[in-house]
Amino acid sequence: MRILDRIEQIGNRLPHPATLFLIGLGLVIALSCLASLLDWTIIHPVTDEPLVANNLASSAGVWWLLSHLVENFIRFPPLAIVLVGMLGIGMAERTGLLAAALRYLVVRIPPAWLTPATLFLGIMSSIAVDAGYVVLPPVAAVLYMAAGRSPLTGIAVAFAGVSSGFSANLFITALEPLLAGFTQSGATLIVPEYQVAVTANWWFMIASTFVLTLTGWWVTVRWVEPMSSRYTITSGRQEPVLGEQLAESENKALRQALLALLVTFAVFLLCILLPGAPLYGEGVRFSRWIEATVPLLFLIFVIPGVVFGISAGYIKNDKDAAHLMGDTLAALGPYIVLAFFAAQFVEAFKYSGLGEMLAIAGGQMLVAAQIPAPVLLSGFVVLAMLANLLIGSASAKYAFLAPVFVPMLMLAGLSPELTQAAYRVGDSVTNVITPLNPYMIIILAFVQKYAKDAGMGTLIAMMLPYALAFAVVWILLLVGWWLLDIPLGPGGGLLFDLQAEKGR
Repeated sequence: MRILDRIEQIGNRLPHPATLFLIGLGLVIALSCLASLLDWTIIHPVTDEPLVANNLASSAGVWWLLSHLVENFIRFPPLAIVLVGMLGIGMAERTGLLAAALRYLVVRIPPAWLTPATLFLGIMSSIAVDAGYVVLPPVAAVLYMAAGRSPLTGIAVAFAGVSSGFSANLFITALEPLLAGFTQSGATLIVPEYQVAVTANWWFMIASTFVLTLTGWWVTVRWVEPMSSRYTITSGRQEPVLGEQLAESENKALRQALLALLVTFAVFLLCILLPGAPLYGEGVRFSRWIEATVPLLFLIFVIPGVVFGISAGYIKNDKDAAHLMGDTLAALGPYIVLAFFAAQFVEAFKYSGLGEMLAIAGGQMLVAAQIPAPVLLSGFVVLAMLANLLIGSASAKYAFLAPVFVPMLMLAGLSPELTQAAYRVGDSVTNVITPLNPYMIIILAFVQKYAKDAGMGTLIAMMLPYALAFAVVWILLLVGWWLLDIPLGPGGGLLFDLQAEKGR
């Protein structure tokens, strides 16, 4: 606990992520000046051309920074795809569709399947972005009390699924385009035309959903439920389950939204399977439907969301729909600010040549050391786990890590898509024990509602078994996936062949 307290203190003293990127930009400028003065040169492994650092502190470097300030922001890969994807998801969230669907499902869970079903719904709740943090834990607490079990167990199970299983899902979520954009930016340092599909980790995430559900079930039975049962429950008041019985208007709206979703899927399938249809065949690098994943994701959420909103009375005209989308973008204001500074850091790092040169130097060291791929993968997962204890934002961490580690591991033979999968494992598992998770306070409030003497130590003690078990099992799954040579998803290979790229 003293170690965790110290981590919390250190993390709270860190500047805002936007400030971190600004500090990082200053370091890049200073290092590019130093590398230029020392005349550091390295040979590109694909083109065999000598690489030297561009001095950002020079007259030409300062001019580049000023003249590309707007362009860097506009062309920042994750920006547009996240905004488009979130417009659709935000419509489904702000009309109440996602929360209503979650409540509808969770109150119908048979008691014997309460733990695995809650874990599964928690993992799946990442479709609704952060709604799972607010909706699922209190509902689970009441359901566990009704079943004669500790409500703290219900909160712990829900929190584990929502937070530690955040990167897993059966469907494409808003996280996919965000990570793919950063991965692609890192990969282009080695192969300028490299593209990363939004679906690159899909098969692995589907398998992870079921593996984590079973793992969390075992951890709950073995450790968490016996532990949480020891705490004295100071509030035994039975409360209604957050709309246990949905209003008839919401039930009707849910049925109509489901019908709209099925019709939307049917139209998409026809467009993918029928020869000559818009999504049939190959695109520039992947199948057309893969390259159009973000627009499809937008439509999959916005159409049922609008139908639900109209049926439930939340959307009365087109102005209401536009207002809901505007609220979604307004809520993304902090991300847009972060993206502005991250874009300047990433592009300056790329322009300076330092990212490429450091990645090549590091990759050559890894090749010379002949470190087995499973060790490299496991090491990168652990690095992401530790970084997550200090920087809670998934996008902020990956914006720092991707420009160096994606190309570095490419030179060691690992595909960018595999590095991305390893990152999302490490980024997820420690979410439930990092004091910098902004939802820790909310979850602690839920815990203290039933156990008034509980503190942050109580919560972390309950969640630590999930973090450790998920880390071990998920790393083993990732290593096993690599050993069995199974694609991570559509467009998601495992290996990067440097010699093949040199021959093109």
